[in-house]
Amino acid sequence: MVTGKDTGYSGTGRPSARRMESGPVAVIECIEEIPCNPCEGACPVGAIQVGQPLTNLPKLSEHKCTGCGICIAACPGLAIFNIDLSRGDETAIVAMPYEYLPLPKEGAAVTVTDRDGQPVGRGLVHSVKRMEKYDNTAIVSVEVKKELADIVRSIKEGEDGTEETNLPLRRDY
Repeated sequence: MVTGKDTGYSGTGRPSARRMESGPVAVIECIEEIPCNPCEGACPVGAIQVGQPLTNLPKLSEHKCTGCGICIAACPGLAIFNIDLSRGDETAIVAMPYEYLPLPKEGAAVTVTDRDGQPVGRGLVHSVKRMEKYDNTAIVSVEVKKELADIVRSIKEGEDGTEETNLPLRRDY
């Protein structure tokens, strides 16, 4: 039997805390054992393995992952995120797929939500990327308090869901 140690794949999609502290890395939260592997094919460095059968859950080789984010856009289940804990301060960057319009603006203060859509705090939109290599899926990166990095999985703009724009860059979220 081949183990994660032999292949470099963790056996899960979750990287170690040490890896997240060294720079952006994919966090795969797929729980669907269905025939699906776009993440495996999208990864340019082979850091994600589904293999056979196609219903296997994806495994991550945290040492191969460069944190490029292409797998985030490739996942039809919106189950892949990037977490970067390497900023050296009390903040982290969480990158997530975002399929709503209008797209948030960089620097906008937003409400960050957990996996159930419940507000858990405030964050700042760090970047909004929509590129051909992302299959035109927007990848929104949000700066949040480090302790929220493993909780935040989406955003809501404004307190009441309306867009907040032209806000000064705030660090008191």
